Amino acid sequence: MLRGFILAVHVLLALMIIGLVLLQRGKGAEAGAGFGSGASGTVFGARGTSTLFSKLTAVFAGLFFLTSLSLAYLGTRSPGEPTSVLERAALAAPAPATPVPAAPAKK
Repeated sequence: MLRGFILAVHVLLALMIIGLVLLQRGKGAEAGAGFGSGASGTVFGARGTSTLFSKLTAVFAGLFFLTSLSLAYLGTRSPGEPTSVLERAALAAPAPATPVPAAPAKK
Protein backbone atom coordinates (compact mmCIF):
# COMPACT_ATOMS: atom_id res chain seq x y z
CA MET A 1 0.00 0.00 0.00
CA LEU A 2 2.80 2.42 0.88
CA ARG A 3 4.65 1.52 -2.30
CA GLY A 4 1.56 2.28 -4.40
CA PHE A 5 1.07 5.66 -2.74
CA ILE A 6 4.70 6.65 -3.26
CA LEU A 7 4.53 5.48 -6.87
CA ALA A 8 1.42 7.60 -7.50
CA VAL A 9 3.13 10.67 -5.99
CA HIS A 10 6.22 9.90 -8.08
CA VAL A 11 4.24 9.84 -11.33
CA LEU A 12 2.38 13.05 -10.42
CA LEU A 13 5.67 14.80 -9.65
CA ALA A 14 7.07 13.68 -13.00
CA LEU A 15 4.06 15.08 -14.83
CA MET A 16 4.26 18.35 -12.88
CA ILE A 17 7.95 18.74 -13.71
CA ILE A 18 7.24 18.13 -17.39
CA GLY A 19 4.44 20.71 -17.37
CA LEU A 20 6.51 23.34 -15.56
CA VAL A 21 9.48 22.90 -17.87
CA LEU A 22 7.25 23.28 -20.90
CA LEU A 23 5.68 26.46 -19.49
CA GLN A 24 9.01 28.18 -18.82
CA ARG A 25 10.71 30.44 -21.30
CA GLY A 26 14.34 30.24 -22.22
CA LYS A 27 16.89 32.80 -20.98
CA GLY A 28 16.94 34.79 -24.19
CA ALA A 29 13.34 34.38 -25.28
CA GLU A 30 12.50 38.09 -25.57
CA ALA A 31 15.17 40.79 -25.57
CA GLY A 32 18.14 38.59 -26.30
CA ALA A 33 16.63 37.19 -29.47
CA GLY A 34 16.93 40.59 -31.13
CA PHE A 35 20.73 40.49 -30.89
CA GLY A 36 21.08 37.28 -32.85
CA SER A 37 21.24 33.67 -31.84
CA GLY A 38 24.81 33.72 -30.56
CA ALA A 39 24.47 36.70 -28.23
CA SER A 40 21.09 35.86 -26.74
CA GLY A 41 22.62 33.83 -23.89
CA THR A 42 24.89 36.69 -22.77
CA VAL A 43 22.29 39.48 -22.54
CA PHE A 44 21.11 38.46 -19.06
CA GLY A 45 24.47 37.26 -17.79
CA ALA A 46 25.33 33.84 -16.47
CA ARG A 47 22.21 33.65 -14.27
CA GLY A 48 18.71 34.59 -15.31
CA THR A 49 16.01 35.81 -13.00
CA SER A 50 14.57 33.17 -10.71
CA THR A 51 10.84 32.88 -11.35
CA LEU A 52 8.15 31.01 -9.48
CA PHE A 53 8.18 28.30 -12.15
CA SER A 54 11.91 27.68 -11.78
CA LYS A 55 11.63 27.52 -7.98
CA LEU A 56 8.70 25.09 -8.19
CA THR A 57 10.62 22.98 -10.68
CA ALA A 58 13.53 22.74 -8.24
CA VAL A 59 11.22 21.78 -5.36
CA PHE A 60 9.43 19.15 -7.45
CA ALA A 61 12.77 17.79 -8.69
CA GLY A 62 13.94 17.39 -5.09
CA LEU A 63 10.73 15.59 -4.14
CA PHE A 64 11.05 13.42 -7.26
CA PHE A 65 14.55 12.49 -6.15
CA LEU A 66 13.28 11.55 -2.67
CA THR A 67 10.47 9.40 -4.05
CA SER A 68 12.95 7.70 -6.38
CA LEU A 69 15.20 6.83 -3.45
CA SER A 70 12.30 5.59 -1.33
CA LEU A 71 10.97 3.41 -4.16
CA ALA A 72 14.45 1.95 -4.67
CA TYR A 73 14.70 1.22 -0.94
CA LEU A 74 11.26 -0.39 -0.80
CA GLY A 75 12.04 -2.41 -3.91
CA THR A 76 15.14 -4.00 -2.39
CA ARG A 77 13.47 -5.01 0.88
CA SER A 78 12.04 -8.51 0.99
CA PRO A 79 8.43 -8.57 2.08
CA GLY A 80 7.72 -10.09 5.48
CA GLU A 81 4.57 -11.86 4.42
CA PRO A 82 3.84 -13.80 1.23
CA THR A 83 2.46 -11.71 -1.58
CA SER A 84 1.24 -14.24 -4.12
CA VAL A 85 -1.49 -16.85 -3.83
CA LEU A 86 0.99 -19.66 -4.49
CA GLU A 87 3.28 -18.51 -1.65
CA ARG A 88 0.32 -18.37 0.74
CA ALA A 89 -0.85 -21.83 -0.32
CA ALA A 90 2.64 -23.28 0.18
CA LEU A 91 2.74 -21.93 3.74
CA ALA A 92 -0.80 -23.05 4.59
CA ALA A 93 -0.57 -26.61 3.19
CA PRO A 94 0.77 -29.24 5.58
CA ALA A 95 3.99 -30.95 4.60
CA PRO A 96 3.37 -34.22 2.74
CA ALA A 97 3.95 -37.31 4.84
CA THR A 98 6.92 -39.37 3.73
CA PRO A 99 6.07 -43.01 3.13
CA VAL A 100 7.71 -45.47 5.51
CA PRO A 101 9.51 -48.24 3.62
CA ALA A 102 7.96 -51.62 4.16
CA ALA A 103 9.92 -54.13 6.21
CA PRO A 104 11.28 -57.05 4.18
CA ALA A 105 9.22 -60.22 4.47
CA LYS A 106 10.70 -63.03 6.65
CA LYS A 107 11.15 -66.48 5.15
